Amino acid sequence: MPQVLEFKLPDLGEGLTEAEIVRWLVEIGDVVAIDQPVVEVETAKAMVEVPCPYGGVVTARFGEEGAELPVGAPLLTVAVGSVELEPAGSTGEAEAEPSGSGNVLVGYGTGAPPVRRRRVRPEGLSAPAVAPVAPVAPAASGAPTAPVAPAAGVVPAASGAAASAAASAASGVSDGVRGPVAVVSPLVRKLARQHDLDLRRLAGSGPDGLILRADVESAIRSGAETPQEAATTDQAAVHPAGERVPLRGVRGAVADKLARSRREIPDATCWVDADATELMAARAAMNGAGGPGAGPKVSVLALLARICTAALARYPELNSTVDQEAREIVRLPGVNLGFAAQTERGLVVPVVRDAHARSTESIGAEITRLTEAARTGTLKPAELTGGTFTLNNYGVFGVDGSTPIINHPEAAMLGVGRIVPKPWVHEGELAVRRVVQLSLTFDHRVCDGGTAGGFLRYVADCVEQPAVLLRTL
Repeated sequence: MPQVLEFKLPDLGEGLTEAEIVRWLVEIGDVVAIDQPVVEVETAKAMVEVPCPYGGVVTARFGEEGAELPVGAPLLTVAVGSVELEPAGSTGEAEAEPSGSGNVLVGYGTGAPPVRRRRVRPEGLSAPAVAPVAPVAPAASGAPTAPVAPAAGVVPAASGAAASAAASAASGVSDGVRGPVAVVSPLVRKLARQHDLDLRRLAGSGPDGLILRADVESAIRSGAETPQEAATTDQAAVHPAGERVPLRGVRGAVADKLARSRREIPDATCWVDADATELMAARAAMNGAGGPGAGPKVSVLALLARICTAALARYPELNSTVDQEAREIVRLPGVNLGFAAQTERGLVVPVVRDAHARSTESIGAEITRLTEAARTGTLKPAELTGGTFTLNNYGVFGVDGSTPIINHPEAAMLGVGRIVPKPWVHEGELAVRRVVQLSLTFDHRVCDGGTAGGFLRYVADCVEQPAVLLRTL
């Protein structure tokens, strides 16, 4: 008979510990090929299609769409070795030959030595080689997510308290007195720890007493929460009809990062208005030169990005980070320029690698590519990390100014407002000019106001007189 292998949610890299199931790409009973994408998940970094390293028949899925799973939790089980499963009463012999891709992702892979072919007697069909474990309770629902019944000839795994105890024992978590606690989901344990809740005092509502997230949340509401959470609960009672939106995925990652920035970085903001008339004229001249087929148009954001790299070459203090434990400022050798991009799933900051070594045209092309990937949800985690300085063009929202929040652990962010016609004194006379407000938020630990002001003034000078930029090219 086929051998049943369990495929767990792999570590998708960049320190991610969990992912939300967005869409299943296979159904129970589907035949999957090696490395075929089986599920689409959203991490705190990006949308990712997860390939299965085994080829065979899908016998079980774990987790509904919208459920949040920790890394290492079961995703699905696959019967490998034969597409045609034997009927339950078969007396013939079957060969089990697990198959794998040979590709290795972070946290899992199929590059291990091949399993030796062996014959299985009929009486040995009572249990699969690898049985699916009990599913993880979904994050947003009080009801357990159970896998669909496995295909014929596949015996389901132990479930309920026994599976919970086994999972707890495997993770080394127990109450120290009564043995393992009946909890499978690490998210449930984390929630209980955050609220100082003793899981041994809870009676689980899941199969065979399994403690679900809903049980923990119910205990918190009934008075087991900390004083801080009690205040939150009382406040929620004042607005019982308010809509609750989970802070998870991209939105949750942004919230965590911004909150950390405000907690750890003593930031300050300075700003200046600049006459961008000449910059816009230079852009028009660039895009008009060469005629048809001269290449893609140069965007304002690309020009500002190139100005930023020139300014950071003059003021490297702002292209740095603070090592709090070592109490050192680390000045970084190159500029990985992040830029804020608004998507349907929230704000993301793609990173243009080695922006200091790129031309304006190259920076513009990379911004275009990354923006399109952000809108379609296909950015890779590596394309959202490693930034050293961020450029935020909030002028596209029709606003003039803002006080940007630094993208931790960077040291500064430049904000750009809309470019609009305004009265301006030009060459001693009042005229209508195209004016933009530039805002620089910086970490006051890495430099003082003189450095920050010098950086911002240089940027403004390049905006007002683009020829100034030629001195550094």
